Amino acid sequence: MSWRGCILRWARDDIICIATRGNRITLNTQQRCGFKKAVKETKTKKGVIEEAGPSHTQPSEGLIHKRGASPPVEPSVAYSRSFGRLVKPLVFTIGFTGCSFGTAAIWQYESLKSRVQSYFDEVRADWLEKLRPQKQGDLRKWVSFTPLCGRFVKPVLFLLQINQWWNSLSEGQRTVAGIIAANAVVFCCWRVPSFQRSMIKYFTSNPASKTLCFPMLLSTFSHYSFFHMAANMYVLWSFSSSIVSMLGREQFMAVYMSAGVISTMFSYVCKTASGRLGPSLGASGAIMTVLAAVCTKMPEAKLAIIFLPMYAFSAGNALKAIVVMDTAGLVLGWRYFDHAAHLGGALFGVWYIMYGHELIWKNREPLVKVWHDLRTKGPSGGGNGGSGPQ
Repeated sequence: MSWRGCILRWARDDIICIATRGNRITLNTQQRCGFKKAVKETKTKKGVIEEAGPSHTQPSEGLIHKRGASPPVEPSVAYSRSFGRLVKPLVFTIGFTGCSFGTAAIWQYESLKSRVQSYFDEVRADWLEKLRPQKQGDLRKWVSFTPLCGRFVKPVLFLLQINQWWNSLSEGQRTVAGIIAANAVVFCCWRVPSFQRSMIKYFTSNPASKTLCFPMLLSTFSHYSFFHMAANMYVLWSFSSSIVSMLGREQFMAVYMSAGVISTMFSYVCKTASGRLGPSLGASGAIMTVLAAVCTKMPEAKLAIIFLPMYAFSAGNALKAIVVMDTAGLVLGWRYFDHAAHLGGALFGVWYIMYGHELIWKNREPLVKVWHDLRTKGPSGGGNGGSGPQ
C-alpha cells in the first residue's frame, strides 16, 4: 500500500508540474505577441474592428479610419484606457509645433536675405546676362536646322519647358508641389510588400500602438487609397494659392506641419476617451486646417463642389457644415472617417487665424534677432545686430 501510494503521489505531482509548465508557456507566448486574452468575443462588421471589452485582440485586417483606406493593421499592444500613454505624444506635439514655427521664422529670414543679395547681384550684373531668354530662342532655331544634333538637345528643351511650366505656377502651387510629391512617394511605398511592416508601424497613427510619436507626423503624408490621396491633394492644390498668399510659404509650412501633428493628437485623445481604438492615416486633418483658415479669413468667398459646380455656397457656411458633420460623427461614433482628426484640424485652423497668428508669428522677432546676431558674428559678419524681417 505504501509503495502504491508513493507511485500515485509521484504521478499526481508530475501531472500538476506539466500542467503548470504548459500554462506558463501559454502565458509567455501571449506576452511575446503583445496581446491579452479577450474577455468577450470580438465582433466584426464590414471590416470594422469593434472593441468588445477592455482588452485588445489581434486583428488580421480592419478598416483604417479615413484619413485612410484599409491596409493591414499593426498588431496592437496590450492596451488599457489610460491617458498616461498620451503624455509623450503631447510633449512631442508641443515641441514639434515650436520647432516648426522657429524653423519657419529662420527660413523666412534667410529667404529675405537671399532675395536682397540677389537683387544687388542683378543690379551689378553684366548686360549680357539679360539676353539669356533670346539665347534659348536661338537654341530652338538651331535645333530645327540641325536634326542630327537636335536629337541630343531635345532633352534640354524638354527641361526648359518644364522650367517654363514651373515658373508659370503661383507661389502657393509651387509650395504644395513638394507636399504632393512626398505623398505620392509614400503611396508608392505602400505598394512594396517588403515595406508593409515599416509602413504600418510608422505611417499609421494608433493610440494602441507601441510607436506613438513619429506616426503623428508621418501619417499626414500617408495614403493607402489612390482616390483618397487624389481627393486630398486636389483640395490642397485648390486652396494653395489663397493660403500661401495669406500666410506666406514659410508660415504656411509651419502651420501645415503643425496641423498634422495637432490633429493626430486630438484623434489620440478622443479614441482613448471613447475606447474606439484603431489606426488612421491621411492628410485630411492638416488639409482641414488649411480649409478652415481660408474660410475664416474669407467667409464670403464662394466655393463649389467639383462634381456639382452649379451649386455655390459661401466659405463660412461650408466651414459650419463641416464642423457640424464631424462633431456629429464624433459623438455618434461613425468610424469610416477619423472625425476627431478632422475636427481637431478645423478647430486649429480657426484658432490660428483668430488668435494664433498674433500669439506666435507676430512674436517671432526675438528668435530672429538671436539668429541674426549669431549669423553676423565673426570675422566676416557685420556685427551691428538689428532685427530680422517683419
